[in-house]
Amino acid sequence: MPLISFIKNRPAYSVEEGANLMKSLLDAGLPVASSCDGDGVCAKCKIVIIEGQENLSSENETEAFLKEKNNIPRGTRISCQTQVLGDVTVDATYW
Repeated sequence: MPLISFIKNRPAYSVEEGANLMKSLLDAGLPVASSCDGDGVCAKCKIVIIEGQENLSSENETEAFLKEKNNIPRGTRISCQTQVLGDVTVDATYW
């Protein structure tokens, strides 16, 4: 099972392969910014990927559009549009 790890003082969290990143973080008790409840509209749920970018699903059309529209930098993913396929280390500005 993939592990989601954090650079701040939080324990790693194990998830099923293919789990949605936003839902996994919420299930772990972490706040995830969102005004669209994960419908892929607001892009507030952006998460910085510290390590393991290759262990996440490829960007879909919705994520690519949101990242371009909102000038979201490389290395940052829209968590509601991202599946965890292997171990990753993540961070958010609001944690």
